[in-house]
Amino acid sequence: MSVSYARMKSCHETSSPTSSISPMSSSSTASNALSRRAGDEEDWQMQLAFCKSRHNATIEYVNCISQTWRMKERMKTVSVALVLCLNVGVDPPDIVKTQPCARLECWIDPLSVSPQKALETIGSNLQKQYERWQPRARYKQSLDPTVEEVKKLCTSLRRNAKEERVLFHYNGHGVPKPTTNGEIWVFNRTYTQYIPLSVYDLQTWMGAPSIYVYDCSNAGIIVESFQQFADQHEKEYEMEKQQNRATGVICPAAPCYKNCIQLAACAANQILPMNPNLPADIFTSCLTTPIKIAIRWFAMQPTSKLIPNISLDLIDKIPGQLTDRRTMLGELNWIFTAITDTIAWNTLPRDLFQRLFRQDLLVASLFRNFLLAERILRSYDCTPVSSPKLPPTYQHRMWQAWDMALDLCLAQLPMVLENEDRYVHSSFFEDQLTAFQVWLNLGSKNRSPPEQLPIVLQVLLSQVHRLRALELLGRFLDLGPWAVNLALSVGIFPYVLKLLQSNARELRPLLVFIWAKILAVDNTCQADLVRDGGHKYFLSVLQDTSIPSEHRTLAAFVLASIVNDYRPGQVATNQGSLVSICLEQLGDTNSLLRQWLCLCLARLWHNFDKARWCGVRDIAHEKLFTLLKDPVPEVRAASVYALGTFINSVTTRSEHANNIDQIIAMTLINTVSHDMCPLVRKELVVALQWMVLHFENSFVTLAMAEENSRKDLVVETLSPFSGMRRISSRDRLKMLSPNNTYTIDTTDGFGSQDRIKRVSSSSSISSLGNNWEFVRKPCESLGHSSLGNLPSLSYGSVYMKLWHGLCNLDNDPHPIVAAMSQKVTNHIRNKVKASSTPKEVIETKISSSLSLPPSPSNRTGYLSKGESPPAVNSGTDLLRSSRVLTHGSRSRKPIPNTISEEADEVPGAKTPLTTSQFVEWSCAQFAQPVSLEDEMDDVESRPYLEREWRFIRNARQKQDAREEQLRASQNKIESQVYHTRCSQSPQVLVFHPFEPHLAVALKDCFGIWDYQNSTKLTYCMNYGNKVKSRITALEFINSHDLTLLMAGSDDGSVQIWKNYSGTISRDPILLTAWQALADVQPATKTSSVTARLVTKWEQKSLTLAVTGDVRIVRLWDAETELKKQDIPTGADCCTTCIDVDGTGAIMALGCGDGSVRLLDRRLPSTEARVMTWREHTAWVSGTFLRESEGSAPQLFTASSTGDIKIFDLRKNSSVSTIQITPGIAALTVHEIADVFACGTTSHCISIYNILGQHLNTLKFHEGFMGTRLSPVSCLNFHPYRVTLAAGFVDSTFTVYESRR
Repeated sequence: MSVSYARMKSCHETSSPTSSISPMSSSSTASNALSRRAGDEEDWQMQLAFCKSRHNATIEYVNCISQTWRMKERMKTVSVALVLCLNVGVDPPDIVKTQPCARLECWIDPLSVSPQKALETIGSNLQKQYERWQPRARYKQSLDPTVEEVKKLCTSLRRNAKEERVLFHYNGHGVPKPTTNGEIWVFNRTYTQYIPLSVYDLQTWMGAPSIYVYDCSNAGIIVESFQQFADQHEKEYEMEKQQNRATGVICPAAPCYKNCIQLAACAANQILPMNPNLPADIFTSCLTTPIKIAIRWFAMQPTSKLIPNISLDLIDKIPGQLTDRRTMLGELNWIFTAITDTIAWNTLPRDLFQRLFRQDLLVASLFRNFLLAERILRSYDCTPVSSPKLPPTYQHRMWQAWDMALDLCLAQLPMVLENEDRYVHSSFFEDQLTAFQVWLNLGSKNRSPPEQLPIVLQVLLSQVHRLRALELLGRFLDLGPWAVNLALSVGIFPYVLKLLQSNARELRPLLVFIWAKILAVDNTCQADLVRDGGHKYFLSVLQDTSIPSEHRTLAAFVLASIVNDYRPGQVATNQGSLVSICLEQLGDTNSLLRQWLCLCLARLWHNFDKARWCGVRDIAHEKLFTLLKDPVPEVRAASVYALGTFINSVTTRSEHANNIDQIIAMTLINTVSHDMCPLVRKELVVALQWMVLHFENSFVTLAMAEENSRKDLVVETLSPFSGMRRISSRDRLKMLSPNNTYTIDTTDGFGSQDRIKRVSSSSSISSLGNNWEFVRKPCESLGHSSLGNLPSLSYGSVYMKLWHGLCNLDNDPHPIVAAMSQKVTNHIRNKVKASSTPKEVIETKISSSLSLPPSPSNRTGYLSKGESPPAVNSGTDLLRSSRVLTHGSRSRKPIPNTISEEADEVPGAKTPLTTSQFVEWSCAQFAQPVSLEDEMDDVESRPYLEREWRFIRNARQKQDAREEQLRASQNKIESQVYHTRCSQSPQVLVFHPFEPHLAVALKDCFGIWDYQNSTKLTYCMNYGNKVKSRITALEFINSHDLTLLMAGSDDGSVQIWKNYSGTISRDPILLTAWQALADVQPATKTSSVTARLVTKWEQKSLTLAVTGDVRIVRLWDAETELKKQDIPTGADCCTTCIDVDGTGAIMALGCGDGSVRLLDRRLPSTEARVMTWREHTAWVSGTFLRESEGSAPQLFTASSTGDIKIFDLRKNSSVSTIQITPGIAALTVHEIADVFACGTTSHCISIYNILGQHLNTLKFHEGFMGTRLSPVSCLNFHPYRVTLAAGFVDSTFTVYESRR
């Protein structure tokens, strides 16, 4: 992914406060890398081919971590029962209180007023304290109640709450401690007795879900009893359920008491503290007034004595409101919330944290405050108890940050009380953000999560620190899906959702980045965005072209996620003119933006006809056509995907819709069917399948007619010269018209493809005659006798062309593309097989005057220019690739009128026959860290050090070979270092420049040998086409670094392999494959020597030159994976050899007629042929461009008759001629050393220097009774060392070196 985080934040980095701690700048990193580089600088600067993520990564959906952050259901505490058993003025009999002792209840001294008044005031205060946390709940007080009053209260609240949560707060300071039998105490009506109330009954009245707060001594007993009674309830329910089942009565659902929440002030054997400086209900105070009790408790600690002039009375005067974060009290409450949230998130299991701190606002507040209660009460030897049980948190290090915040606030309290404007805000949040930034900058990959994440969440509420918090949050989310899930689990979602309402421009790049990361991991957030109108934010970002393209790319991805299989999202964004916004920016310079604009459009109009028609009105398909030739393969694939979705999104078929779909399909098949990148061709198959599915009957008819015609290809015809004879389909095509509409060369070296000359559509139509009988005859036999049912010419042309294109894709060199295409064509062929064929069709003979329709012209823009489409394209390829229809005595089934322009009426969406993972893979890239692609630039990373080692090795080997090269012109090359036998005769031999590897092409396979260690490394079959093809070209790509192997076959296919030597796995891995000469006419004149595919790779320009039995040289650009140029050779024969100068300028060709042609690629194609030499009279065996030090570049050529010419590129004739033995079978020239070798048909290899002086001849293999050499099949020199490899027709090859 090309969106870098550094670019993303460039808009606001000058104002960002984070510059104090930042990672090393990219410029300093780059300068360090340059200073440390070893090896040749040329290697470092050399480009690499086929190393993008589309080549190395598996194109599939990346399954992110399962989402657990979103609560299955939100809970709300809607009712609160406040039960106070105080009996003011009367102490319970089982507790002896100290004098003085704690007396305050809800910060009221009960003895300061009358008992009844005190009781009412305490109840009112307690309700107000709870209302601060949950103001909308229904509160009911029960002061010194009886059992009946408690029952009535609880049942009433449960009835009104229905399925929501009810809170039961119990203060038992005026009654005895709970009993071991699980009873709490209340009063009788006259307050003369304490009456026990069983927790069992309380459970029954309260039901579930519920939360209980017990503020009394020995409260832990209640928690223990509660669990026992919950088990008892479950057993009783099961027994009752069995009884009712027997009687047929339906039982109501059982309440789950075990999931009820309980908070108890102390353990089962503990009593509450009686310190007179503390309130008697210290547990309730912690739960409902945490800041007040926390400050008071802090002031009571010895450390607070360091703060002068602070008293308990002064503490009560702290200014501000709890809800106003700008005041001292509000800021303390904000810090306290952040700290307790952080402690809980870092201590509790994730699911428990979600349940207690994110499900219910009141429960979350109580549990935050419970952490404070644990800290304070444990200092008085009291241990609060909860159910579910929490791990101890009272010693967590974040409490020290709380103490520091309190210390700093209290230190300035006297000054603030004099003038509130003098209050200096706490640096707590700024310090925590710095700690979070340090974690991001310096943490290792295998690190525990940052404990400050919940604090970052709180900081988003502050405008002062929001920008910095968002930047750090974005960097954290960029670490991967695990980080996104972590942030979502902490509760980040509602905060960033609300921020979309902000109009601050400086937040835009950060928010689109954060939302892209979230949606890449969890696409279900689309519903929340649409519900809250968040899509409008991203529409405005995408529409604003003043925003950098990286940010608009992120916005496009977010919008694509919003509309993905979500109709409300599609409707909302379509109303926001998403179609026109995307179409306006398809010409943007950012390739990733272009890609995601296409994917966004595709997802928008997927099964959404309204958006599709918006696209039709804006001629979206024609605008997308321009991207079919985009220099970035991912953009081309995205545009093909968008056009395929465009075809499939029609809900109501019409002639207009059908015409548009035919235009799209024809444009696709003419433009990208021979795309170099298999990623694009996969999307082509996926797109064309919709035409097959929507017009299935039409394709079934064509396939049926093709099947019947193929069965009767051998027919009888009467000729005045030959009498009655049988002719093949090839002969029939030759006899098609007197104007020789077709010319088929039977000696075509590209065995699997017959080359057919193209004619213009007008001439095709004029010469059509009765050619439509090809379809008409079988159709009539099926009951379609009316010619009115036949399709128009343009209709037939389109569908025949599409079927032909799909059949060609069945034989795609890339096996995955071929398999996908076969699924589509087999679907139609299976339909044909499933249909019964009448007997008369079998017996029908097609007259010799009837023939296949002519093929269309090469023009691709006929539909957009108002011309009539081309005639039906059909040929032997189409017929050959179809399957044989087995005719039997099956019963005849009625066949519908399949020849019509109406699509098949099948309700509902079509089920795809084949799918690709391109879109899902593209989405997954946003979930991955953007910094991964920079790993090679890290001078301390393993990949960088490995590359550096390779470049050092390269430089050393080049230097070591220098001495050999200087001595080569005088030394004999006769030392045999390796000899082995292989399965077939070697066709091509290629040395790796820096590894001891020799690649050997053996007809339809290749093998790799380590000639220094005498071992075979790998062996791989060429499994591209079904028809066995012959490998005629092998080349190493990226040989200076991570090397790939290219194999070219005589059927025109080229395959690129990684792991060619078996270092990663046992077998080589196919990286990419394509047809390099698929749509090129063959040369009509060929030599007696078999034509083959000829290639030459140029690393510097990442260009592959391909030619062979054709009249052009085709240049493929490995960077864009597009055809760069077709340069006419000007010859009427095949090209036998090719060489390039390595700089992207000059190219030399040797031809079958003996001519040598010099091409300048910098000129226009028609002017590129700058020189032609015709000094050879026979097949040119080799052309070699050589640069000698201190002299002009030279061209070295040789022909099969034994004459070798040396040309100065500036002159019209050769400057030197060397005549050697006639009958050269193979010739090779060393790229640097002044030697060349030739293998002859007379069983020998002769070595010469460049001056023509004979150095030595090899006739026998070394060893005792060494055998005579077989005829030579191929020769090649090592690029640097003076080492020669020779292949022989007896299926052996040998490696020779010069004598030392």
